[in-house]
Amino acid sequence: MTTRQTVRLPSVDRILGDAACLELIAQYGRVQTLACARTVLAELRTAMLAGAVCEEGASIAAIAAQMAERLQAQSRSQLRAVFNLTGTVLHTNLGRALLPDSAVQAVVEALQWPMNLEFDLDTGKRGDRDDLVEELLRELTGAEAATIVNNNAAAVLLMLNTLAQGKEVIVSRGELVEIGGAFRIPDVMTRAGAVLREVGSTNRTHAHDYANGVNEDTALLMKVHCSNYAITGFTKSVELDELVPLAQKHNLPTAVDLGSGTLVDLAQYGLPHETTVRETIAAGADLVTFSGDKLLGGPQCGVIVGRADLIAKIKRNPLKRALRVGKLTLAALAPVLQLYRAPDLLTERLTTLRLLTRPASAMRAQAETLLPQLQAVLGPAYVVVAEAMKSQIGSGALPVDQLPSFGLGVRSAAGSRLSNPLGTLEQRLRGLPCPVIGRIAQDTLWLDLRCLEAQHQPAFIAQLEELNA
Repeated sequence: MTTRQTVRLPSVDRILGDAACLELIAQYGRVQTLACARTVLAELRTAMLAGAVCEEGASIAAIAAQMAERLQAQSRSQLRAVFNLTGTVLHTNLGRALLPDSAVQAVVEALQWPMNLEFDLDTGKRGDRDDLVEELLRELTGAEAATIVNNNAAAVLLMLNTLAQGKEVIVSRGELVEIGGAFRIPDVMTRAGAVLREVGSTNRTHAHDYANGVNEDTALLMKVHCSNYAITGFTKSVELDELVPLAQKHNLPTAVDLGSGTLVDLAQYGLPHETTVRETIAAGADLVTFSGDKLLGGPQCGVIVGRADLIAKIKRNPLKRALRVGKLTLAALAPVLQLYRAPDLLTERLTTLRLLTRPASAMRAQAETLLPQLQAVLGPAYVVVAEAMKSQIGSGALPVDQLPSFGLGVRSAAGSRLSNPLGTLEQRLRGLPCPVIGRIAQDTLWLDLRCLEAQHQPAFIAQLEELNA
């Protein structure tokens, strides 16, 4: 007859008095450590009833080790750094633009110090937080005034609610875009209290379509930049030089939602041309909205620039307070805007532009260095090759144009017995301490190296061995 071994669990007091647990208390606090100890003990009691706990597993040392592991996991931020090897530079799901060093340092300072967010240092009275960046935006865009909200959708919402609540806004049917997460211009317009008046057809809209749509209820003529798709073939759209005179004839403002929005002509850096904010203002737009964290290369925010009287009206809208940005956003945005004062140095200092202009030759050399190291870790079940590929800008910027890039392609070796080998490897890469995010297409796991800069390569290499853990 077999006698079941009696296992006794230590008391909570004994556990918390152990040296290892005292270290946990010093790091995580007594309340959190106590709760963790009780949870572990409760699980051990349940396991004991099932006969699944030995005396060694119920020791204080074993319990403290479990507690340390759990407390560490509980304290780990859900927001983690990753290696973006997707080939999409401005990846919405990975946080879009990376901030340059000057912006990072400004944010650190703003985190640690009180700031003159709404305090006028000259007068000693309350100030306007938009003043911190408005002069820069006026200089860089040619607009009379500017205001900042938390993203471009908010900018469009605030603009429409201010100028067109209960009235009609004329938009070409071919510009009723849907952005990420199924947010659509018509839906934003409805929430703003404006009435959408579609004109033209999906592929062709003429100036007379806008003219025929104007009536006593019209508040605004609006153009929406088709930044996340392109219609080709038998197409026609109305440019600002046609739309502005029509709006002026009826004493109506013209608004342009640029979406991504750039402050410089990207063609000078060898990239496809994208209409700039300055060009749009110069063409006669009364208001322009655009994002801060896309081609601009700054923090998430929405910018509205244009006529001073319209901006003043927008800023008086009570929604402005609900949609305003905090000190961290403004602390990051100002240094980014400062960089545009030296466009000849922009490819060095602005992270987004530096990544977009990386030469394919540099990425090819990088791929040839990394190939043997990754192949050695993966073993014979996979074949790693260095290959040319195409990157994209992303986040609704230049949707058709792609950038020549280079990286690593990983395929399953012939005769491999692994089930779903690429899916398994992609999951293992995501499970690394600093997750590696690639993309699977055409029976290949693609690891585009455009966003893996030299200073981050050693950390990338150092964790590869953990793929075998």
